[in-house]
Amino acid sequence: MPATTNGTNPDLRSPLLPPTDAKKSAGETEPEKVSIDDMLRRHCGEFGPWQLRHFVLTSLAWALEAFHTMVMIFADREPDWRCIGGSGCDSTATSVCGLGPGSWEWVGGPATSTVAEWGLFCGEKYKVGVVQAIFFGGCMIGAGIFGHLSDSFLGRKGSLTVVCLLNTIFGCLTAVSPNFWIYLLLRLLTGFSTGGVGLCAFVLATEPVGPTKRGAAGMSTFYFFSTGIALLSGIAYIFREWRALYIASSIPSFLFLVLVIPFISESPRWYLVRGRINDAMKLMSDIATTNGKDLPDGVILALDDETSDNDVSGGHTQTCKEEQLENKDAVTGSIIDVIRSPLTRVRLFLAVAINFLCSVVYYGLSLNVVNLETNIYMNVLLNAVAEMPAFTITALMLDRFGRKPLAIGTLWFSGFFCFLGSLMKNVGLWKVLKMVCGILGIFGMAGTYNLLFIYTAELFPTVVRNAALGCATQAAQMGAILAPFVVVLGGGLPFAVFAACGIAAGVFGFYLPETMDQPLYDTFAGMVNGGCASNV
Repeated sequence: MPATTNGTNPDLRSPLLPPTDAKKSAGETEPEKVSIDDMLRRHCGEFGPWQLRHFVLTSLAWALEAFHTMVMIFADREPDWRCIGGSGCDSTATSVCGLGPGSWEWVGGPATSTVAEWGLFCGEKYKVGVVQAIFFGGCMIGAGIFGHLSDSFLGRKGSLTVVCLLNTIFGCLTAVSPNFWIYLLLRLLTGFSTGGVGLCAFVLATEPVGPTKRGAAGMSTFYFFSTGIALLSGIAYIFREWRALYIASSIPSFLFLVLVIPFISESPRWYLVRGRINDAMKLMSDIATTNGKDLPDGVILALDDETSDNDVSGGHTQTCKEEQLENKDAVTGSIIDVIRSPLTRVRLFLAVAINFLCSVVYYGLSLNVVNLETNIYMNVLLNAVAEMPAFTITALMLDRFGRKPLAIGTLWFSGFFCFLGSLMKNVGLWKVLKMVCGILGIFGMAGTYNLLFIYTAELFPTVVRNAALGCATQAAQMGAILAPFVVVLGGGLPFAVFAACGIAAGVFGFYLPETMDQPLYDTFAGMVNGGCASNV
């Protein structure tokens, strides 16, 4: 062998592995790491046939939440009464409280409602309010628990499956309640499971949607809730007895479990943050195929803070090897992490405050509408239909004006008309104008309520998104618990309180960042690196 001048073999000095540049020249390029939003934008489609089917199927759960929430309007109502002939009953009396026992009867019999069956009127009327408060209290607890579970090991689809199963069981058991106290307990349990339905359905429906389409999609979920209320009024009209009504309103949850859940996919974002990259890539490939797109071989998913800095420009990509798709450790987070971060801590406080105030106004104004003195079935139907134009207008304006200006505008719109309503007396023409102010107040607040879900979801990274939404939903349930107590103040005070809540919520909105056209960040690091810190 020829030797060098210093006596060493040149071959022994050669590197054992070719340099990186040599690898690249041989065609073995590193796969491009992209976020889910980038992959949806560039390769899979932001809202194609796959997302449309998934969105509709998942959002049907909102109708189920409407059934279990609003059924109390019919089941716990005080039915009409009439005098029994020859009893000396005063038919002109405005209440049965001053009438003698046996001189009157409920129209439709005692099975019409819980009020008629268990005597929840006059001195016992407060129990109806207790049931309502207990239900929303259960919703508040359930939203927090299932918000955490859907972010952790259960996932979005798993949590939605569990809450629908529990709703079916608790709803049917409520129909056979032997007394008021068992009924109260079962409504608490139903509220616990109902609190997670809309939360899980919303996140699961919107997370696979691209960033430019996510706002309109998120706003559209609430059509399903309003449609559910409208359908419930028809169901209640058919099933006039409260026990039959509870069964009829619970069966759809079972049908959803059997006929819909099997055709719903888990969220690719949840797969990604849990480290299940292969499952996330397989799902993204299915989305691309169904949408008529082609997912390149050299592209893989990564969290925001792991994505490639380089763009693929005009070059060719190579097939990535199987070992490059190996799963990673799960990235997790909790509400404690939200509080620890200065960025998300402020956002959480503002989101909780705004959701609480908005809920007081929305549910309070909804309860005030019963003073229209119309048929209860028609009244509920009209209330549901009246909300839909607000959803449409807000959805159309969402991506034009942004989340922040629209939230502030709708809150102040509602607060302004509530303030006008507080100045009007409930007599003559003023009574009609006051009713109009209430309807316009609901119109504005329905738009805000719709917007808040998509806005709140965009304020937090994937690892804690459902936990943060759960806190905001809990705050909204607290507002719902408080609303009936505001209504009983009577006179112009309820409108004055609603006006103050709407205006104050709008002021809080000034301190939130704009999220329009921003990506849904997966981690805290991705959110900070994305430049969001400068917006708060």
